[in-house]
Parts: sequence; C-alpha cells; structure tokens
Amino acid sequence: MFVGECLFVFLCLLLSIVGILIGVAFLVMIERKLLGYIQDRKGPNKVMILGIFQPFSDAVKLFVKEYIKLIKINLLMYFISPMVGFFMSLMLLIGLPMKENLFSMNLFLLYMMSCLSLGVYVIMMSGWASNSNYSMLGGVRSVAQSLSYEVSMFLIFFMMFFYVEGFKLIDFFKFQEGMLKFWYMNSMIFILLFISMVAELNRMPFDFIEGESELVSGFNIEYMSGGFTLIFLAEYMMILILGMLFYFMFIGGSMGLPMVFSVLLYSILLIWIRGCFPRLRYDSLMYFCWYYILSIVMLNLLGVVVFKYWLWLML
Repeated sequence: MFVGECLFVFLCLLLSIVGILIGVAFLVMIERKLLGYIQDRKGPNKVMILGIFQPFSDAVKLFVKEYIKLIKINLLMYFISPMVGFFMSLMLLIGLPMKENLFSMNLFLLYMMSCLSLGVYVIMMSGWASNSNYSMLGGVRSVAQSLSYEVSMFLIFFMMFFYVEGFKLIDFFKFQEGMLKFWYMNSMIFILLFISMVAELNRMPFDFIEGESELVSGFNIEYMSGGFTLIFLAEYMMILILGMLFYFMFIGGSMGLPMVFSVLLYSILLIWIRGCFPRLRYDSLMYFCWYYILSIVMLNLLGVVVFKYWLWLML
C-alpha cells in the first residue's frame, strides 16, 4: 500500500513537471504572438497550425546547437549554474499543494523564501564563471536588484502570515472561502507584491541583468545550446510558479480552471507591460524600492500587527 502511494505521488510530480514544461513552451509562443501584435506585426505563424508548434522546434534547435568551448571560463561553475537554476525552479514547483491535497508543506512560505533567495546566487555564479565584463556587470546588478526587492516581498509574505496565522498554502484557501478575498481586502499590498514579483523575475521594466541596450545579453551572454536553454526554462517556469503563488495567496478558490485562467492573465499582463513600458534607470529602480515600496509595506505591516494585537486583547 505504501509503495503504491509513493508511486502515485511520484507520478503526480512527474506529470506536474512535464505539464509546466509544456506550459512554458506555450507561454513563449503567447509572448511572441502578443509582442508581435503590440508592434503591429505577426508573430510566429508558419510551423503547423498558426505557428502552434514553433516553441517545440525552437527547443529542438537550441538543444542540438553546436557548443563552442570557451577558453577563459571557470568550467565547473559555468556548467553547474544553469542546472542549479533549473532545479531550484523545479524544487519550488514540487512544494505547491496538489488538487487532491496529497500533501501540503507545513512551512511552505519559509521554504518558498529560501528557494527564491537562492536564485540570485545562480545568476551571480553564472556571471562570474563566464569571465566576461558584461556577464559580471549583469550579475552585480542582479545581486543589488534582487536583494532590494526581496526585502519588501518577504515583508509582504510575513504580513500575509499575520493574517492567516499559518505558513501552509492550504490555510490561504480556507481563509479566503466565500467572499473574503485578499486582493480587495488590501489592494495596495496586492499591487506592491505584483511590482516586487516583476522585479524579482527580472522582467521589463526591471530587466537590468539582461539589459540588451547596454549589456548585450547580460549575465547569460556566454551561454549557448543546452546551458542557455536551462536558464531560459528556469526564468519562464518562475513566471508560471509565481503566478500560481499569486493566485493561492490573494484570490483563492478552486485549483482547476480558475487557477489556469488567473495564471494566464498574470502572464499576459507581464507580457503587456514588456511591450508597453521602457526600461527604467537603475537609480530610479533602487529609489522606488527603498523609498516608496518598503515604506508603504512597513506601514501596512505595522497596521496589521496592531490590528491583530487589538483583536487578541478584545478576545
């Protein structure tokens, strides 16, 4: 009986991994299509029906590309970094609760913050191991940007903990049963968390580690073939995973079609922002985090703590 349950859990995890990889492929296609229409042109539309199999042909092309051995790289770190980044995204994925509630981590919020914190080391190692000025500058920018926005994002997570009084994602579902939803209870924090997640994902207008206009391609400029593919997959998997977290924590409800629709809407909004907004100046990015976002989040956190303490005194 125990062996059968373990096999079933392993099969569910395997299907989750395969499912999110297919989701990444179609997310890339949606992004290329939407950016094409935003720029008044057509996206990929030649491969099969309306270009629907374009991401799969691109994946095959990337994996079979020739690898050119670079001379001055730190070989071990150069090869390990993309793999670590890819597996960190998978580790965050397998911690999410399943629809059948087979398991749900008791301390998932702490586990999630640990995985998100380690992501910056992957970019830093990649930039350093490539032994390129552009890569190194992208890695240094990533450290400053990610650490800055992680502070405000983690404070928001702790604020949600004070609301729910639990670290399990299932507790967020139970708390938001009925009409009580976090996204309109505290809409300002909802918006600030979305901005912090955009900065954490290094998407426009916060994509300073991949600033093509000044860094050519940023920290991954020396990567090609399979290494670049793993970095690319990890980046787009994090978009889908953080979209699911956003749904769990602020919207709640069913884990079926409503969650798929919410994650799709979240992804389309990120693509829309990329197509419409220019890149910020780097000092504006840091000022916006430390002077505005962090101040508002700390005031909200103080208000939530005082409110919970007042409720405790009343009870």
